[in-house]
Amino acid sequence: MTNSIATPIKERVNHTPKPPWLRVKAPNSTEYHATRKLMRSHKLNTVCEEAACPNIGQCWSQGHATVMILGSVCTRACAFCNIATGRPDQLDPHEPEELARAVESLGLTHMVITSVDRDDLADGGAGQFVRCIERLRETTPDTTIEVLTPDFRNKKGALEAVIAAQPDVFNHNLETVPRLYTEVRPGARYFHSLRLLDQAKALDPTMFTKSGIMVGLGEERREVLQVMDDLRSANVDFITIGQYLQPTPRHHEVIRFATPDEFKEYERLAYAKGFLMVSATPLTRSSYFAGNDFAKLRTNRQALLAKRGAPDLEA
Repeated sequence: MTNSIATPIKERVNHTPKPPWLRVKAPNSTEYHATRKLMRSHKLNTVCEEAACPNIGQCWSQGHATVMILGSVCTRACAFCNIATGRPDQLDPHEPEELARAVESLGLTHMVITSVDRDDLADGGAGQFVRCIERLRETTPDTTIEVLTPDFRNKKGALEAVIAAQPDVFNHNLETVPRLYTEVRPGARYFHSLRLLDQAKALDPTMFTKSGIMVGLGEERREVLQVMDDLRSANVDFITIGQYLQPTPRHHEVIRFATPDEFKEYERLAYAKGFLMVSATPLTRSSYFAGNDFAKLRTNRQALLAKRGAPDLEA
């Protein structure tokens, strides 16, 4: 149960008029309600709901959802995020089992697991990630697994434990450019997050690594390109770039809306810099069509290795 001191989650209110390309229909399909009912029956939190994702109707109507483990209350207060902040929930020992049952019920071929930040836990929640991965491998061995983790700052051995559990994709979002960290992501450090991604690839070079940023927070184009270069220096395979949307009036304001053509240009430049996979659209989010993107990512790596005459890393 959420502690009473947590900041209540509010409905997303954006006082800056949205351009036409960002307007989506309110979710109301039969499939959407079925997915929602399934999540409630297994007592699972989803980042789709907690973060007020604009794609929830589209994804849930197809039976896709991103489960958020480690409770519904975060120990940090990022200026862009709508997840409640306060004293976190106690860990649910049944969460890995409930997650596995939900994935089996939905028949998912690709599952994204994310979490709140848990600075209060000795391992930052890494152990729960590991237990979820292990349970999924037991119940649905053909389901590929993507983890979107916190930064595990000052949590010795946490990253190593998660990588040892062998998810198919390790994702950690940089979220924004370094200059904006103190106002957008004050509890984190840009170069620590970048180093985390670099270390993940070093620990297992065969594992896909992924990261994402939002635009519209006040960054400049040259800064976005520098983040791309930084991620490629860390051998990150996949970058996502999406438009920031203000969840409530108390969150960071939207400085500007990038146009669809700007996103297409970011996509072109990212591929030119060597990313194997790029998702750059106004509505892109980390787990938006993650299963389809994972299949493309795998195909693109196989094509690159074949071109170089190198052996398949997954063989």
